[in-house]
Order: sequence, then structure tokens, then C-alpha cells
Amino acid sequence: MSAIRGTARKMLTVPEVCEELNVSRSTFYDWRQKGRAPRCIKLPNGDLRVRRNDLDHWLNDLEDAA
Repeated sequence: MSAIRGTARKMLTVPEVCEELNVSRSTFYDWRQKGRAPRCIKLPNGDLRVRRNDLDHWLNDLEDAA
């Protein structure tokens, strides 16, 4: 069970990602629709999560492209 909790701590909610990136929720979903958002995990209840590692890699890729 502790492995599950450890994984949960490394996953961010959409509001947490939006706050960190300083973007609105609608901007995040617009990016997602256009395939420009970080990789997301869709939970059985429909909620989205972003792995911390995926967000960090996504940001690094943006930095390299700039």
C-alpha cells in the first residue's frame, strides 16, 4: 500500500499544474486538445492527473525548443 501512496504523491491534479504553470484551466484543456499539454493520466472517475516526472520532462523539452 505504501507504494501506491508514494505514486500518488508524485501525481498532480489539473489545478495544481495550472497553478504551477500560471495558466487558466481553460488554457490547459486547450493545450490538451491540441496535443500540446504534458502527458495526462485519466482516472476511472474521469479526473486527470499529471505525473511530476512527465511535467518536468515536458518543461525541459519546451526549454530546449526555445
